[in-house]
Amino acid sequence: MAAALIGGAAACGTVENLTAGQKVDRAFDRLGRERSLALELDVDATAARVRSLAAEADPDAELPLEVARLISDARISIAVRSTKPLEQSGDDDIAGVAVTVDTPEGALIEYRQVGDHLYYRVDAEALKDLTGAPLPSADDLPPEADAARKALQGEWIKIDRKKLDETKAGMKEMGGAPAPQPSLDAKAQKKLVKALRTVIAREVTFTSRDGEGDTEHITATAPLRTLLTSLFGQIRPLAGDLPPGLAELPTDEDLKDAPNRKVGADFTLTGGELTAVSIDLAELSERPSKGGKLPLVLRIDEAGRITAPAGATELDLEQMMPGLLGPGPAGEDPFPGEDPLAEEGLVP
Repeated sequence: MAAALIGGAAACGTVENLTAGQKVDRAFDRLGRERSLALELDVDATAARVRSLAAEADPDAELPLEVARLISDARISIAVRSTKPLEQSGDDDIAGVAVTVDTPEGALIEYRQVGDHLYYRVDAEALKDLTGAPLPSADDLPPEADAARKALQGEWIKIDRKKLDETKAGMKEMGGAPAPQPSLDAKAQKKLVKALRTVIAREVTFTSRDGEGDTEHITATAPLRTLLTSLFGQIRPLAGDLPPGLAELPTDEDLKDAPNRKVGADFTLTGGELTAVSIDLAELSERPSKGGKLPLVLRIDEAGRITAPAGATELDLEQMMPGLLGPGPAGEDPFPGEDPLAEEGLVP
C-alpha cells in the first residue's frame, strides 16, 4: 500500500516530486520482491528528552522515569523469511518469523515462528518491575504446570501450531473464541488506496538531497491539519465500506485545533534500496517542541537465519483449556491456589 501511495503522489507532482516520489516508490517495490526482511524500530533520543517532550505535551502529567528509559532504550526487531517474494507470500509460505523487544539489560520479550511451532520467552521479572502488575510465583504453581513455571523463570516455551488452531476452533464452537478482527475487503481497500493517493498527491511535497556515496535522503512534508482534514474528507464518503470501529472518523470541527505546522518523513535510500525511515514525533505534538527532535527510526535490512531455540518446553494446551474455560467436570480448579489477579480486583 505504501508503494501505491507514494507512486500516486509522484505521478501528480512537480518534476522534483516526480523524481523523488518515484525513487521511494521503486524502493518500496523492491522490498516486496525480497524473500527476507529485517526491521529495527527505536526512538533516537535520551530518556530526559522523552520526558521533556511528554511534559511539554501535558504539563500536568509526569512520565515515570522507568517508562521514559524504556521508550529511549528499547529496540524492537522483526525478521521475516519466506519461500516466495514477500508481496506474494501467504501464511504457508513463511519460513520463519522472529520478534524481539530488547533493552540494554537484555531481551524483554522474544517470539519466533519456525516450522510447526511458535516459541515465546519473556523476562517476567523485568516486566513486573516495569508495569507493577502482580505475577504468581513459579514455586506456587502445581507440578503439571511445568511450562508455565518455565515461562515465569524466563525460559523458552513452545506451542504446536496445529494444536493451537484446533484449540481456537474448539473455543469458537463453545463461544469462547474472540471476535474476528475488523478487516477491509479487497473492494474497500482499493477505494481507500485511491482516496489516500489523491490526498498525498495534492498535499505532500517531496524533496531530495544527496548523502555520502550512493546514499540519498528524500523528505516528504505536509501541513498537519491540512493533511488530516483532506485525508478524512476523502475517507468519510467511504465510511459505509469500512468495518465497525474504523468508520468513526473525526469531523472537520474535531480537527480545527490540530496544529498546522509542517510534518514530514525522511526516507534513506542506499543504491536505490530503502534502508531507513525516520519520523520526528515532536512534530506531532499539539504544542511546538522547545527541546529539539524526537526521531522514531525504522531501519531496514535483509533478515539472517531464523532458528528454533534449543531446550524449549512445550505448553500443553489441553491441560490449559480447563483453566481458560472454567472448572473441570468435577468442579476442580486445575490450578489451585489464590489468584493474584483476583486479589487485585482485576478479575471476578
